[in-house]
Amino acid sequence: MPDQKIDNLLNLALDATEEERQKSGNLNTGYDPAGKTWDVIVKYTGREEELSGEGIQAVPLLGNYAVVTFPEREIDSYSDRENVIFMEKPKQLYFEVFQGKTASCIQAVQTGAEGLTGEGILMGIVDSGVDYFHPDFRNEDGSSRILYLWDQGIPGKPPAGYGAGTEYTKEEIDEALALGENQGRRLVPSVDISGHGTAVLGIAAGNGRASGGVNRGVAYESDLLVVKMGIPKENSFPRTTELIQGIDYLMRKALELNRPLVINLSFGNNYGSHEPYN
Repeated sequence: MPDQKIDNLLNLALDATEEERQKSGNLNTGYDPAGKTWDVIVKYTGREEELSGEGIQAVPLLGNYAVVTFPEREIDSYSDRENVIFMEKPKQLYFEVFQGKTASCIQAVQTGAEGLTGEGILMGIVDSGVDYFHPDFRNEDGSSRILYLWDQGIPGKPPAGYGAGTEYTKEEIDEALALGENQGRRLVPSVDISGHGTAVLGIAAGNGRASGGVNRGVAYESDLLVVKMGIPKENSFPRTTELIQGIDYLMRKALELNRPLVINLSFGNNYGSHEPYN
């Protein structure tokens, strides 16, 4: 019967041959074939000093946990110790964004027969702005993928029909990019202070240039329309009045350009209580 103090994966790994472990990958996580040692997470009671021993190294952690390294031959005898409650094999960690893209079938859509990349589509965002210098929002030649950027919080030249902010065109953004950050941000001073808009736009449409194509967004070949919502009061969030104007602006731009539009909204409000009245 398998040792009940040892988790199932570790028991399985111990019963497998080295060839089977190597084929699995997961079973080999935590094992050092050169030294024939294991790194194991241990839940224990008693004193920290009792965790170590000859050929055994322990790093005690808070909550009576420890990371223990010992030869494979010592695992059974170590689990027999009274102060050992449970031993768990380590597991490989991954970037969760890859798991999310797989679960959402994004990779299959991008690499399948259709090869959907967002080409020809407008990706609009109403959020905290964007770091327009970020490589993921620039083309291979360094020019911007952003066609228009409306910063509702910078007084100046609002888009036609609106009463606040300043609208920047792709030509102005490209000129700012060519000047470099120090001079360029004087020409187009829109800044994403929180980084929220930059992050969500990267998920929606980043082309992955900053990571060599590894961390691409969903519609990575789309053209971009960005609205940075204005904040009417210091130390506050935008309101739905700023949001609805931003959505209206994006829709009017799409009609003007005669292009299909997708809008990403990552700001929200639950509009109060939803509990039924009694």
